[in-house]
Amino acid sequence: MYNNILVPYDFGNAFNNVPDQLEALTRGNDQAKITVYHVISETELANYVRYQNKHFEEVTKEKEVDMKPFIQILEDKGMNYEIVFTTGSPTIEILDELEKNHYDIVVMSNKRSRIEIKHVLGHVTHKVAKRSNTPVLIVK
Repeated sequence: MYNNILVPYDFGNAFNNVPDQLEALTRGNDQAKITVYHVISETELANYVRYQNKHFEEVTKEKEVDMKPFIQILEDKGMNYEIVFTTGSPTIEILDELEKNHYDIVVMSNKRSRIEIKHVLGHVTHKVAKRSNTPVLIVK
């Protein structure tokens, strides 16, 4: 059913339940491809360059290592995936990626899952869900 899935990856969120949902969405579909998409903000990248003398390629290699536990779960479940890094405003870049590549669904983690927090969704999750023409699955 879902052949092309976008997973905007945020290092501040817990992605514990996302692999199980991805497995359910792709079960029985060998053609399914998951794109793990991370946006490095321009401010964050500028700070890497200024304070650590690290440029985009070095930063993405580090972030890919940090992402390894999540990626390992996808590999263990036998899922087809690719990792894409870009820089810019997360909301704008995610929506642009959706428009360019015609994904079937977006799977996002919900950072604010505690009941006592006033706002249920994070800023980027809320804006993507509100502005996207592609279905968005928000995983708690």
